[in-house]
Amino acid sequence: MINHMVEHLPLALDSVFHALADRTRRAMVDQLASGERTVSELAAPYAMSLAAASKHVRVLEDAGLLSRTVEGRVHRCALERRPLMQALSWLRTYTDFWDQRLDALEDLLNTEDDDDRH
Repeated sequence: MINHMVEHLPLALDSVFHALADRTRRAMVDQLASGERTVSELAAPYAMSLAAASKHVRVLEDAGLLSRTVEGRVHRCALERRPLMQALSWLRTYTDFWDQRLDALEDLLNTEDDDDRH
């Protein structure tokens, strides 16, 4: 079952997980969760150049995690929900997988406890 799910993992999720693997990009996603930001605003909390921040933004944009609009020299970024929801959906499959197994283990242990008491 697990191998089947991995084989059919949408390729788009590869870029989403790659983008989210970086601490700075995860923090940028956190910033965008509360609303639109410029690239300068996304870069502000970090000791990095605007060019470095733009590279992070580009990775997020390529993964579909944000959209960017350009107004003159100002680049505004907004969080895109769909790739995050797809990643969450994929992760939930594993949550369900482990919940079922842990519930079965708990039932087994409770049954053994009841047998030991009798």
